[in-house]
Amino acid sequence: MNTPLRLVFMGTPDFAVPTLESLLAWPGGQVVAVVTAPDRPAGRGRQLQASAVKQAAEAHGLPVLQPTNLKSPEFQAELKSYAADLQVVVAFRMLPEAVWNMPRLGSINIHGSLLPQYRGAAPINWALMHGDTETGVTSFFLRHEIDTGDLIFQDKIAIAPEDDFGSVYDKLKLVGAALARRSVEAIAAGTAPSTPQEQRADLRPAPKLQKETGRLDFARPAAELVNWVRGLSPIPTAFAALPDGRIIKIFRAAALPFEGEAASAGTWASDGKKYLRVAAADAWLDLLDVQLEGKKRMPVQELLRGFRLPA
Repeated sequence: MNTPLRLVFMGTPDFAVPTLESLLAWPGGQVVAVVTAPDRPAGRGRQLQASAVKQAAEAHGLPVLQPTNLKSPEFQAELKSYAADLQVVVAFRMLPEAVWNMPRLGSINIHGSLLPQYRGAAPINWALMHGDTETGVTSFFLRHEIDTGDLIFQDKIAIAPEDDFGSVYDKLKLVGAALARRSVEAIAAGTAPSTPQEQRADLRPAPKLQKETGRLDFARPAAELVNWVRGLSPIPTAFAALPDGRIIKIFRAAALPFEGEAASAGTWASDGKKYLRVAAADAWLDLLDVQLEGKKRMPVQELLRGFRLPA
């Protein structure tokens, strides 16, 4: 019988947990250790909270490494002691070469886009924000430059008009888990492709989202703003300032044609009962699901029961 492939898994958020679970269920491999982020303060009490991956790893009795510095000789020595044949990385930090090149078969990453499109930290968000109608996941071998290694496999999914970041995230974490299992099986069998990524002029980056990324620019077309809202919902959330300066978060919105004369971009309108709108460059942006400062998230009709649009 073949010796199981020794695997080290690296990841932090819940997006990575289904991949860890799929590797644990694979009879051809043995997850010998998990590397994840240090515990971080969370919630109102700022209590230290373990990452989703750490919680899953501990539930399976796996050794957990939580380095603050991936270049630390102590961490690298501990990692080396697990003698991994392959490392599988999902939603983790950028690795130094001494780490990704440590196993005899190297390291692979599962990325939430169809590489080479959307290299970077927020591929799912940016695909939605740009109005794409399909996305997917890619497995690839880690190399020096971020998200540029040779491709192994890709799986595509359609993006539905009603999808937002949250729904696509939930779909891709399962698709990614299946892709990771297929990729590792192929590597173990010696049949995994290793295809260099294309260098194309139409590539869009997927940089880390900043708070100001969510501020809506009403000089843009309404359809673009709808996609911006989708790509940032439910987190980190698109937002805008009301006429009185209060911030309103927007989780869902729709584009509605102007009736009669067009309104100037940034003009707010409401009937006080059913709708709250703001004019974009070419149409109304109709707010459907919102959160006002100090309030919970709610449908706009619920908000309007106790809210009047300031002059």
